[in-house]
Amino acid sequence: MKKMIADYMENGFLENIVDMFRHDKSLYTTIGDMLVDERSRVRLGAVALVEILMTEDINNILKALPGIVEALKNPNPTIRGDAAYLLGIIGHENALPFLLEAVNDENELVREAAIESIGAIKSRDKSLLS
Repeated sequence: MKKMIADYMENGFLENIVDMFRHDKSLYTTIGDMLVDERSRVRLGAVALVEILMTEDINNILKALPGIVEALKNPNPTIRGDAAYLLGIIGHENALPFLLEAVNDENELVREAAIESIGAIKSRDKSLLS
């Protein structure tokens, strides 16, 4: 199933994948797998998928956190940066400890993505309190 979803994403079938996620909530755990795919189109699609589903189903998006957090440890700095960025989009405070760790990443772009995501999460938390 993971390979099929990634292949569909590579071929540009984002809307089909969104529908699949809407109907099968167990698929949310595959977002981390898409994020570490070697194909950039699949990784970009994973970000787009989360952006779309964030507006509809935040509770199930949280199922993707463990896989995205795991991507922060990937040897590829592009994937680590994408993971940090995606955690900022999701904006859940549970991601903060992992992003704080990523602030010390050897790659400047990963560090910048982590810092921006931390800022986004903290800003979102403040706006929820007001």
